[in-house]
Amino acid sequence: MTIAPRNADDSCLINQTVPAGILAPPSEHLDEKSLLPNSNPNPNQLSNPSDDQVSQTGRSHPVGTTTAVSPTSSSGESDDEYEESDFPEGGLQAWLVVLGSFCTMMSVYGIINSAAVFESYFATNQLAEYNSSTIGWIFSVYLFTVFFFGIQVGPIFDRHGPRILVVVGSVLVVASQLLLGLCKEYYQILLTYSILGGLGGALLNVPAYGVIAHYFKKRRGFATGIAATAGSVGGVAFPLYLQAVIPKLGFAWSTRIIGFILLFLSVISNLLVRTRLPPSTHPRRVLPDWSLFKDLKFTLCCAGVWFMEWGIFTPLTYIVSYAAAHGQESTDAYTLLALLNAGSFLGRFLPGLLADRFGRFNVIILTNALCVITILGFWLPAGDSRALLIVFAVTFGFASGSNLGLYPVCIGQLCDARDYGRYFSTAMMTGSFGTLSSLPIAGALLEIGNQQEQGWLALILFAALSYAIAMSCFLGARVLAVSWGVKEVY
Repeated sequence: MTIAPRNADDSCLINQTVPAGILAPPSEHLDEKSLLPNSNPNPNQLSNPSDDQVSQTGRSHPVGTTTAVSPTSSSGESDDEYEESDFPEGGLQAWLVVLGSFCTMMSVYGIINSAAVFESYFATNQLAEYNSSTIGWIFSVYLFTVFFFGIQVGPIFDRHGPRILVVVGSVLVVASQLLLGLCKEYYQILLTYSILGGLGGALLNVPAYGVIAHYFKKRRGFATGIAATAGSVGGVAFPLYLQAVIPKLGFAWSTRIIGFILLFLSVISNLLVRTRLPPSTHPRRVLPDWSLFKDLKFTLCCAGVWFMEWGIFTPLTYIVSYAAAHGQESTDAYTLLALLNAGSFLGRFLPGLLADRFGRFNVIILTNALCVITILGFWLPAGDSRALLIVFAVTFGFASGSNLGLYPVCIGQLCDARDYGRYFSTAMMTGSFGTLSSLPIAGALLEIGNQQEQGWLALILFAALSYAIAMSCFLGARVLAVSWGVKEVY
């Protein structure tokens, strides 16, 4: 007589497990008494082999092994599987969110990547009487404000979503550009460009990255890379626009038009940027969550971000001044910045695509190493060679383009997506001190020695050394996670 299982316990994996090397007898040979619940206390009781739900693993291990599996662990595994498969990884809604992040990032990183234009203009006009280090504080304070105040923005985003953050941030970045043309004094530029614009950037930055983590997991590097190309697009368009328009309309109206462009982008951002996952249950924090630094991998990532900020913003800010100091025409100097950002367009997109396949940490280590090579191989010996400067601008743009797109993905690999804002904002807070000190240090190095070339040599070596240390930090985090295995995808 054949009796089918009547409840879940009759067909579960544990109850159907058979000791290795023993074949289950046909069901018709089983004693009816053995089919009754708890009729056989023997743990080696055999079960029906015809059930399709029995796995090969269950058939090849002793019962003693399988009984060690607890309901808690089983449910935990199913939760992990659910979370892994629950991300859309695409679709209209997900890609519209990526478009909204693209517009949001252009309002932040498009301005950041155009810093060399503003630095060069301020140094020759409103702030001509100030030295390089003093002017550098304007851009360092801006970057510091964008990244440091993310520590308050992250938990708010996790608990309440992006809506209020994006609205207020949009108003601030637009107002910053509309008012910048009225500034004549150092403190006015500092308050308008650095503080007002920086606070707006801080409110926009975390949501721009965070919402992507709600829709993508396996393809997160690819999606983030696409959104991060906004910085490259803005870094190409804004310098070329300012180069063409400032002589005709003047600085004030040129920046106001940028303000209106940012207003248009902000409308799209507010319509499209939205979250999907339920809010985090962690309490909101005003101070950094120091407990995150108990994870040495996260600590090394934060240190890597610090030194990477030292490395990337030095060339971005001083490449125009370097070209002008070495005999390049002003139009050629502005073109170099556009070429650098054009190179970073592919650098943001391709490494993000490769990172999802070969590992996020693996790719960011390689791109940091490539940054060191391009700085020492092309910028250091460039001098007044226009050809070498162009090669450096394009190759460094490609190598560094992945920096701002990959490190958020690396941070996201260390945490749950619902806690991403908390982790990301803490990492940005650490990196903000790198941005605060990077340009003043670079400006001070520029004044070393009696000859200008000694200063440029010190500045270039500072950028290369910073990238080398950053690469070592990310490598250390990877080794802690998966050891030294070269073929390990992490």
